[in-house]
Amino acid sequence: MDARETYPFSQGQPVPLRDLLLGLTVIVIWAFNIIVIKVGVNDMPPLMLMTLRFMLVAALVVPFTRVTRPQLPWLLVLSVTFGGLHFPLLFLGLGQAEAGTGALLVQMGTPFATLLAAIFLKERLDARRLLGLLLAFAGAVVLAGGPALPDATATLTLLTSALAWAVSTLIIKRAPNISPLTMTGWIALFAIPQVALGSWLFENHHVAALQQAGWSGWGAVFYTAVMSSILAYGLWYALLRRHPINRVVPLTLLMPVIAVLLGVWLLGDGLDSHKLLGGALVIAGLAVINLPGRRRPLPMR
Repeated sequence: MDARETYPFSQGQPVPLRDLLLGLTVIVIWAFNIIVIKVGVNDMPPLMLMTLRFMLVAALVVPFTRVTRPQLPWLLVLSVTFGGLHFPLLFLGLGQAEAGTGALLVQMGTPFATLLAAIFLKERLDARRLLGLLLAFAGAVVLAGGPALPDATATLTLLTSALAWAVSTLIIKRAPNISPLTMTGWIALFAIPQVALGSWLFENHHVAALQQAGWSGWGAVFYTAVMSSILAYGLWYALLRRHPINRVVPLTLLMPVIAVLLGVWLLGDGLDSHKLLGGALVIAGLAVINLPGRRRPLPMR
């Protein structure tokens, strides 16, 4: 295929303002998703909210997509690592952590993925990526020394969520080609019984919780399903089809920054020196790992 068929705009030209604004809109949607989750899990049990979110995504996507037999086993595995572990652990962790701190800790999925790819896929870990790993992990250590860090259980939950995301990226690299929307819908479908079982085992008073849930809980179900998963994914991959990956992916570095600022503005989160320095180191590490090169895009959260 001619490169111009994939990237209709010249690689030497800047991203047009319209597409740049679309990219920034996606990043804001994903950053605000952290705030929405934080508010939503205060109104509705996290695993119940996650189950409802997956049900809505599956209902809106699965009837309009199809999977092949070779794709099916990979989607089933991803429904465990991505749908059954990453997302529920993210929701559970954000229930106990500040939104901005949680957003920064979950970004550790990128250095985790880089390290796992070097170990299991034998990808070369050059000096640049090693420096990025060191910066990101140093940022996590600085965050760990700050007063905004949640308790050990919540911190471990968020880091495990990041690790599950990293494992999912390795699986996606080995899987046959699956369109992002198809992957989103079918992972949600297969994850429903897993998360619903977790909610049944570990959460109580489900009927009362549904009856008492307010606009924040039901709004979180709608926003995380429609805005974050379906709309933002669609816009994002449309941009990736029109522009080289290394011109679009750097925008994702703004996501944790915006999430931190939204947490301070909307939720009254603190902005101490540990969060500023630790966040800067984490984002610098992500930049060093991600900016150069043109790799297959990783799934967003």
